[in-house]
Amino acid sequence: MKEIMKPETIKLVIFDWAGTTIDHGCFAPISAFIKAFKACGVDLTPQQARGPMGLHKQDHIRSLFQLDEIAAQWKSLHQRDWTEADVKHIYETFMPLQIEEAKLFTDLVPDLCETISILRDQGIKIGSTTGYPRIVADPVLEAARAQGYAPDFSMCADEVPAGRPAPWMIYRNMEALGVFPPSAVVKVGDTVPDIEAGLNAGTWTVGLTQTGSEVGLTVAEFAALSDEQKADRLAIAETKLKNAGVHFVIPTLQGLPDIIEQLNAKEN
Repeated sequence: MKEIMKPETIKLVIFDWAGTTIDHGCFAPISAFIKAFKACGVDLTPQQARGPMGLHKQDHIRSLFQLDEIAAQWKSLHQRDWTEADVKHIYETFMPLQIEEAKLFTDLVPDLCETISILRDQGIKIGSTTGYPRIVADPVLEAARAQGYAPDFSMCADEVPAGRPAPWMIYRNMEALGVFPPSAVVKVGDTVPDIEAGLNAGTWTVGLTQTGSEVGLTVAEFAALSDEQKADRLAIAETKLKNAGVHFVIPTLQGLPDIIEQLNAKEN
């Protein structure tokens, strides 16, 4: 786990979107990835499609091609290995599918608005980053705004030189909102690339399990699990995030204000 060198009062919290603030279980990208690959004759399982979640979507597609079973399907069907041209083609197929799918999964996660209200009462600014390109993100932002969630700044993966795990989207939020140093910033997300981006930027990192892609269930699906099943799902997701070096792990955003309080206590 990386340590933050100098404690600072927290001035900015940067949230991911799908699986963190909207789309409980992170479903919007999954269907689009499956449909895009299927259009080229390749069958993806939902578990495979979730694997690289958090990356820029073109990087996500490249990572899927690097799976042995996907590469073998492609070679068997097309009689050649995949190429960067194929990554680009599937991305172009994926994009219109993603725009439509994202519009279907815009419900805010539980406790989001209450948590944001607590943070704003403390003078904390709210930023956001996403692996979505801007053309996908804008309708999502509009839908979230209609439900009461409007971050002070948003940055998309296609607006920086590289998406996660590079730190550029985080730095753009810090620049736009006038917050420095990184130890005054908390990055919140539900995937390993979310956490890696925060660590690379030098910020504090908070991983979410219950609402995120690693658990991958809707509110109703998670509620239907037994207590033992819930604990098992959460533990698996928590272990994966901890292995990535995350500073804190919580099931839902309800626990975030307590973490901010802990971090601010370090400064005093």
